Amino acid sequence: SSYSTGSSPDVGRELLVQHLLLKEEDKDLLFELQKRLVRGEDLSDLAVEYSVCPSKQDGGMLGWVRKGQMVPEFEEAAFNAPLNKVVKCKTQFGWHLLQVLSEREESVLSDIQPEELHSKLQDPDFRQEAQLIDVREPHEVETASLSGFQVLSLQQFGSWGPEITTKLDPQKDTYVLCHHGMRSLQVAKWLQTQGFRKIYNIAGGIHAYAVKADPSIPTY
Repeated sequence: SSYSTGSSPDVGRELLVQHLLLKEEDKDLLFELQKRLVRGEDLSDLAVEYSVCPSKQDGGMLGWVRKGQMVPEFEEAAFNAPLNKVVKCKTQFGWHLLQVLSEREESVLSDIQPEELHSKLQDPDFRQEAQLIDVREPHEVETASLSGFQVLSLQQFGSWGPEITTKLDPQKDTYVLCHHGMRSLQVAKWLQTQGFRKIYNIAGGIHAYAVKADPSIPTY
């Protein structure tokens, strides 16, 4: 495989990358654009005008990428490029001028079983350090709830979604709860796209928690 193994130091890194793609035969244009970049022109502006990649619509922005998502030559160039420096590489698609704008640790999304969560909830420090979100509707929360969970109803997403990084800390471990674990998974995946580092979906939701961990909680 050309992709990284678990031992690579790049595993766990995500890069915010923009690029410009030219056909292999367009070497003269490649040199011209390199000169314009040296003179201070912006890669995203040049991508809109000259790139043959569909990402030109977004100024060449590819978004956050991690090892294993790109062809090996592009990956090699991106993961060795200094931040904000435009570098050149060639792949089967043609010539790329690419720029890494930022880097971060890769987001981790995993399930947590009700019994494990129940154990953690007995620790006061855990309640202080973790962010606990219940994405069910208010009438559901009235029927059955876990103390310490902040209710961010999925149906009210429009009111809290745009402000999520001010309401919550993306660096903190975040646990998401719903009735059976499906709505919470939907929100957990969205939190990943917003830069949250560690997100746990409570497997089976509050129903499984009531059945497996705390029978004092009503099921519905």
